[in-house]
Amino acid sequence: MKPVHVLFFSLLLAAGAQAAPLPPQVLKELKKAHIPLSAAGVVVREVNARAPLIEVNAKAPMNPASTMKLLTTYAGLELLGPAYTWKTEAWLDGKLEQGVLQGDLVLKGYGDPKFTIEQFWLWLRELRARGLREIHGDLVLDRSFFDLPAHDPAAFDNDPARAYNVGPDALLLNFNTLRLRYLPDGSALKVISEPELAGITLDNRLAPHPAKGGCDNWDDAIRVQPDGDSVILQGAYPSECGEREQNLSVMPHTRYVAAVFRVLWQEMGGTLQGGAREGTAGADAQLFSTHQSAPLSEVIRDINKFSNNVMARQLYLTLGAADGASASLPRSIQTMQDWLKRKALDFPELVLENGAGLSRAERISPQHLAQLLQSAATGPLSAELVASLPIHGVDGSAKKRLRGSPAASHAHLKTGTLEGVKTIAGYVRSRAGREWIVVFFINHPNAKSGQAAQDALIEWVQQRR
Repeated sequence: MKPVHVLFFSLLLAAGAQAAPLPPQVLKELKKAHIPLSAAGVVVREVNARAPLIEVNAKAPMNPASTMKLLTTYAGLELLGPAYTWKTEAWLDGKLEQGVLQGDLVLKGYGDPKFTIEQFWLWLRELRARGLREIHGDLVLDRSFFDLPAHDPAAFDNDPARAYNVGPDALLLNFNTLRLRYLPDGSALKVISEPELAGITLDNRLAPHPAKGGCDNWDDAIRVQPDGDSVILQGAYPSECGEREQNLSVMPHTRYVAAVFRVLWQEMGGTLQGGAREGTAGADAQLFSTHQSAPLSEVIRDINKFSNNVMARQLYLTLGAADGASASLPRSIQTMQDWLKRKALDFPELVLENGAGLSRAERISPQHLAQLLQSAATGPLSAELVASLPIHGVDGSAKKRLRGSPAASHAHLKTGTLEGVKTIAGYVRSRAGREWIVVFFINHPNAKSGQAAQDALIEWVQQRR
């Protein structure tokens, strides 16, 4: 990723000077990381306070990285409700007699963000229990509920196999990823995939190799390349790092769904005589079964605690389809703007792209993100939002931060990381029992070194009386 342009930092500096000084330890850590104050945007304010305690470049539009998910998930809670569920439908486009379908089985998706392999297996078992055994036609995949341009998984950082680059899809299954488990055994290395994919061969060409610089970046030397009906693994694996696993996306959505379906359906004793294709159910098709997702209140925990990008994108698109129309990015943007307007939240600098923060274009000011958190804190669904945030030192993306610190377990903060961007935003409870809103953005080439400064601010807030 290219670093943020130098001119942007000049705009940050001009956007607003600090209203109150940052704690000395925070300034010290910024200096140590070679991050100028002009590249930081900070707001610290007590919930329900009339004025912030600290403001630094608070009005500057900045890249929020994954803290943008706070806007998407809060909007989801208010617009859809915490009990909202997504559906996936199975239609019979033909006549079913004695377990045999003379026609096509149509699976229609409505954007379920967390339709896992386990849930898919249970649903297919239900289809079998309802009497479907043989399909003498095609498997038709209906993805029409999302009206989207073609997605290029390499566009963001030229690493298309990474799970975070998976694009949204109305019929998203298991995040469209393959879990590869690496099992070293002496000089040999076994690789197994979950789920198994019908018609796809795993071609393991990896060679054991000593780890360089420890095991933190154990997968740096592994190259995964889809090639026709094969997934080729090349490079080196550090055997001394033991068993490891990674989730990768190696094929388009439709092929992935079809490959998983064939394996599971065959295991259940079912048959599919035809092929798999995209399409829709005919006018005479009959609804056979409907699968319901987990409720939104559970889904946003995965989105925020583990910063799941494709789940956030699924939710963001769903916001634009609340009226029953097909979902599209322009509709989602308009829905979000209308919602903010109704809440009297005027964010003129806001730039939305995908609602997940995996973007070089998205922008929001620290002041307005803090304002959003204030609105959420006093709303009826505050408990659901806070419960979805990573707890520092305990779980999610913040599990390893502030371990052993008095501030551990006292901070519910969403984290965000891109090249040149390091952000946190959420709530901190001080030792006096007071609730504080903390937003700390860093947009700078050295941003990855800014975590110590952010942690120092969290600890300072937590120690306030």
